[in-house]
Amino acid sequence: MSPRRMRALGAGIGLLLASPAAAQQVALLPPYQGVYQPKGVDEIGLWHEYDEDERALAASSLVVRDQHLTDYLHTVLCDTVGKDRCASARIYVIRAPVFNATMAANGTMRVFTGLFLRVRNEAELATVLGHEFGHFERRHGLDKFKARRSSSDAVAWMALLAGMAATYGSMSSYQNFQLSVYGGLYRYGRDQEREADRLGIAYLNQSHLRPQAASAIWQHVMEEAEASASAKGLKKPNFKTIAFADSHPPEAERAGYLAALAAPDGAGRDDGADRYRAALAPFLGQFLDDQIKLNDFGASDYLIQNLATTGWTGTLWTKRGDLYRTRGNPRDLIAATEFYANAVKLDPTLAEAHRGLGLSLIKTGRASEAVVPLQTYLGLRPDATDAGMIKMMIPGESK
Repeated sequence: MSPRRMRALGAGIGLLLASPAAAQQVALLPPYQGVYQPKGVDEIGLWHEYDEDERALAASSLVVRDQHLTDYLHTVLCDTVGKDRCASARIYVIRAPVFNATMAANGTMRVFTGLFLRVRNEAELATVLGHEFGHFERRHGLDKFKARRSSSDAVAWMALLAGMAATYGSMSSYQNFQLSVYGGLYRYGRDQEREADRLGIAYLNQSHLRPQAASAIWQHVMEEAEASASAKGLKKPNFKTIAFADSHPPEAERAGYLAALAAPDGAGRDDGADRYRAALAPFLGQFLDDQIKLNDFGASDYLIQNLATTGWTGTLWTKRGDLYRTRGNPRDLIAATEFYANAVKLDPTLAEAHRGLGLSLIKTGRASEAVVPLQTYLGLRPDATDAGMIKMMIPGESK
């Protein structure tokens, strides 16, 4: 085969992969066809792998085992996609401070705890859950499996042909062919993400929740990235470009088309902020602790302030104090003292706020003022693992 024909074949495969049905707009929800049953040896084998992964996941120590939280997520999913569709989903909450959720072809949905810090209300949460369910309903995992298998077969055959060719340009043509095929796969994945976005906004449009929340999520993601870069002294990220191997469309693009696809008459709907806040409250401190440990000051401070747009709580002030005290610059310690004091005013029963206040006061040279908050901490948490250490910081307390 000539180098020219090899390049033409590679371009043809790239165009085929880049133009799936996923690139089409979703105007209305398609009729629900029920849970897809695998067909043939390959599909049955793939489903078997998914089932084995779910068995391992069910026993994992990373799973947050709280029935109330899981039930809440399932309720939001059902309110978004409909009760007929959501019955096929099994939701697992994974303790990991990353903005992600996935759904496998067998109905296993994974929701990572970092997601909870990056959405402010039920409508924004529903956007992500609906997006993942869109992948499931369109069987994107199966389609991508087939596309990868076909592409790897094509690359293998082309390698064989290139090896048999007697021209110096055969290897260069083979490498171009590889790039064309891989580029087509990446484009295919991005088009699947676009289709899942469009199906997700279609779910939201027909729900009782505000569909404009879908665009707001990506505005938050861009603002978080800018805050992270600014704190690190890096230049502002470009949210409009697509790298060769990007798995998702750029954030600015997603924010734009989701805003355009949101039903205008849905702007006045409920966004479920109070319900979401109540559901998250028991876990907020733990999830923020995990985020702070990532040592990304700018992103963490942005997330805390973004969550506070619906109102500051004692927990949010406490964790902001923890964030500043962890960085530990002299000006940070002064700010942390103020944040902890705000937390104590809002909720005097927050033991961690009293502890942080006392430690911050000691580090700023105000040890005498630290006695009361540290004693209050010990009174609220007499069995705390650090009780002995705290007592040593209080004059006369360790005797």
